[in-house]
Amino acid sequence: MGDVAMTVPVLRALLLQHPEVQITVVSKAFFRPFFDDIPRVAFFAADTKGRHKGTLGIIRLYNDLKKLKIDAVADLHNVLRSKLVTMLFALAGKKTATVDKARAEKKALTRAENKVFKPLKPVTQRHADVFAALGFPVDLENPVFPEQKQLTQDIIQITGNKSGKWIGIAPFAQHKGKVYPQDLMQEVVNKLADNPGYKVFLFGGGQAETAVLLAMAKNRENIVVVAGKLKLEQELALISHLDVMLSMDSGNGHMAAMLGVPVVTLWGATHPFAGFAPFNQPAENQVTADREQYPLLPTSVYGNKIIPGYEDAMRTIKPDNVAERILAVISIQ
Repeated sequence: MGDVAMTVPVLRALLLQHPEVQITVVSKAFFRPFFDDIPRVAFFAADTKGRHKGTLGIIRLYNDLKKLKIDAVADLHNVLRSKLVTMLFALAGKKTATVDKARAEKKALTRAENKVFKPLKPVTQRHADVFAALGFPVDLENPVFPEQKQLTQDIIQITGNKSGKWIGIAPFAQHKGKVYPQDLMQEVVNKLADNPGYKVFLFGGGQAETAVLLAMAKNRENIVVVAGKLKLEQELALISHLDVMLSMDSGNGHMAAMLGVPVVTLWGATHPFAGFAPFNQPAENQVTADREQYPLLPTSVYGNKIIPGYEDAMRTIKPDNVAERILAVISIQ
């Protein structure tokens, strides 16, 4: 989800700076709402579990896309499926370009021995480089974000009408190495909810995560669990009205960033130096575990690798510091 969301601000900039361009985004149907409000963007749903599954499915995908009379292909994923489709278009004489994932640089950043700890190029800039290779340079320095989405009545029934400050918290991630300990997150939630002028929205998915969030909310009136209650397009509408989003190194942070919402992120096994910090967010909003105490961080690009002894690295991030950063973001708005 985060990978797809990170393409959105790049596409917005591309289309604003090149009014002659039209784009067809090829992705899973679930992500269509990310692109619904972007002019001159069509969406093609790749059916990777049906018509477009396997090698024959990739050929079918190519044939389906060929009918759209595409002039050039920007591969922003650089995985086997996208490589094969891109290759077929290249063989047909179309101009193509593929994102450089800098796998060797990321390996150097995350390895234990001879670690090269330096910031890599942001993923959004890597995406922009792909379009530049196709002849469409993209400047990401002064981004334009969409207007807030409408809060429809069915959303308001869950959120209530907006008053005061709205804070989103997405405390989960795909891998444990990226998740802030639950007891510490509870402290953050409590500190924020103690202000009656703040309403805290807890984001997640699935029964297990929803159960955790309900326990975290403790039936407090100004803490709302939205997990399982909203469709993706409704969730995006709610996020667009937040004053700040607190997220792990995960998709919710990127969804908020693509809408121009301030994002505070917490980092454990991963690190913003890998290039996955939410778009257009200041460095001080990226709160990282203590590398003096855990010098081998980051241990992973995706958070799926935790070395022995580093299980509690995120406990070096103090709840008071997290709450203070959120309050600082709110205060400057």
